[in-house]
Amino acid sequence: MTDQDTICAPATAGGAAAVAVVRLSGSRAVAVLDSLAAGPARAWPTRRAVLVPLVDADGPIDEALVTVFRAPSSYTGEEVVELGLHGSPYIVQRALEAMVKAGARLARPGEFTLRAYLNRKLDLSQAEAVADLIASQSAAAHRLALQQLRGGYSAHIDALRQQLIDFCALIELELDFGEEDVTFARRDDLDALLVDLTGLCTRLIDSFRYGNAVKQGVPVAIVGAPNSGKSTLLNALLQEDRAIVSDIPGTTRDTVEETITLDGVLFRFIDTAGLRETSDTVERMGIERSYRKAREAGIVVLLGDAAALNEDAFLTQTALLRGRIGEGPHVIPVLNKSDLSGGGPGGRVLRISARTGQGLDQLKQAFMHHVHALHEGDGGVVVTNARHVEALAHARQALEDARAGLSQGVSGDLLAIDLRRAQHHLGEITGRITPDDVLGSIFGRFCIGK
Repeated sequence: MTDQDTICAPATAGGAAAVAVVRLSGSRAVAVLDSLAAGPARAWPTRRAVLVPLVDADGPIDEALVTVFRAPSSYTGEEVVELGLHGSPYIVQRALEAMVKAGARLARPGEFTLRAYLNRKLDLSQAEAVADLIASQSAAAHRLALQQLRGGYSAHIDALRQQLIDFCALIELELDFGEEDVTFARRDDLDALLVDLTGLCTRLIDSFRYGNAVKQGVPVAIVGAPNSGKSTLLNALLQEDRAIVSDIPGTTRDTVEETITLDGVLFRFIDTAGLRETSDTVERMGIERSYRKAREAGIVVLLGDAAALNEDAFLTQTALLRGRIGEGPHVIPVLNKSDLSGGGPGGRVLRISARTGQGLDQLKQAFMHHVHALHEGDGGVVVTNARHVEALAHARQALEDARAGLSQGVSGDLLAIDLRRAQHHLGEITGRITPDDVLGSIFGRFCIGK
């Protein structure tokens, strides 16, 4: 901390609102409050709101609802004061200026949560969950952030790490009795543990596909030939006229992106330029962007005209698209305009009418089926953070190196090096081992007041 270890900041978003909350944290938080409170000195009750007139050198500021939280039973683990003010930006600014004059300083982004981490109120993965909770845009993202904030994920990582610590301690104990040729750590048990932990790391890494999709939203690219109804489908899914619909081929020359929430999961729909051979330079650039968006998507809806294509021809187009975008995205072949084609339901592709809404419920079910398939086999623990995936990958590599060394009969001191590497990388997730530059990067992305 600096000499001015008491910080202040609005805990709510800027702009006019009915109520604004300003938070103080630090050893002088209550003293700063005393300097603003009108009237005689008070013995502030703990965790009970009190209506208090606030004043500065220029006179009354506001009547605030003040709550005092005593260390260590507060969000940051320090003395914390929260002031509920009327939501005028002028009132908030004047209160902050008075606090600074009384000895506080403005908080840096994420500094309240950083102090909670430094005071062991949260571990690092829980602190990151605070930012995820604030940024959550869907029920599923909100649910995952809450689970991580409550510490279930941290407990899982700590349990893995503790198993390694226990075995490493036994191996290092053997080194202390090297001259007596004593074995404390059974190599068969260690091999079984390494297999188990490697598998757990792999499952956690694989869960990131679901976790990232929920956190960021599942990108769905709608691709197909011009006039296949891509923009009509986007408008039908959004239930509003967002994309331009025209009978003229090539109307959409750039991507149009919008989001909707289905069953608590956010989907990011991307309407792309029609796929065809063209000499138009601008349209050709749009088509190349369509392929790029398809490669980056989690789901690709390949839309065809049911009046112009039979299923065999359309499935051939699906295979050609797969060759252009690779095996990563999940491709759903959909024949549109089924209300005009007169054809019956097909067994291999989904038939819809974006104009009438026929088959849209089945298409939405196909989206959700893909998301649920990503969720299978994660054991209830889901990774949502790319930093955690990187640490888990390094930990898994260290475990694989340890198992390779075990099969080759390497000495205990070399095994211990690989086990300590795995411990180190798992510790990076919860913050037991974290360089200062990593902390700066993480908390620098927080908003002021958190």
